[in-house]
Amino acid sequence: MAFSLPDLPYAHDALASKGMSAETLEFHHDLHHNAYVTNGNAAIAGTEWEGKSLEEIIVGTYDASAVAQNGIFNNISQLWNHNQFWEMMGPGDNAMPGELETALVENFGSVDEFKSQFSAAGAGQFGSGWCWLVKNADGSLAVTKTENGVNPLCFGQTALLGCDVWEHSYYIDFRNKRPVYLSNFLDNLVNWENVASRM
Repeated sequence: MAFSLPDLPYAHDALASKGMSAETLEFHHDLHHNAYVTNGNAAIAGTEWEGKSLEEIIVGTYDASAVAQNGIFNNISQLWNHNQFWEMMGPGDNAMPGELETALVENFGSVDEFKSQFSAAGAGQFGSGWCWLVKNADGSLAVTKTENGVNPLCFGQTALLGCDVWEHSYYIDFRNKRPVYLSNFLDNLVNWENVASRM
């Protein structure tokens, strides 16, 4: 069964007052994300990966030794990444649940230190990619960054929070100011209830 583009969990203009415009979501979700769906379905058609889950395809096609990943991985991984990304944001007041705050303090020393490390990872990712808050197999939390469409599934980690630092995610609203985009993401856009639910 072919993969499909999921609807946004909110209206296109729901995040506008928080710094992500309807125009950004129209381009990013309706065009960019949809292209990963279309190209991913075409890439797996007739292969051993047809009928597999997104997660199975990502883990099965990731090549840690490759300088550049293959077309199946790139499209399917980006399809999955964006499925998570929309859910990780929301238009509500987005207060951080106590259990998540406690975990961040235990692992990073403070919430502010976590935010500082997360923003630095995103700003320091050369070219396109993502920055992540992940849970390792031992239960510890860490901040990571990945190039292009690579994600925590490739390393046996659980993605708790991810921020897209491809230019199409922020250029309409923030132009070349990636650090400002990252700060706004953490302060205004993250759905911390969703992040906590992934722990």
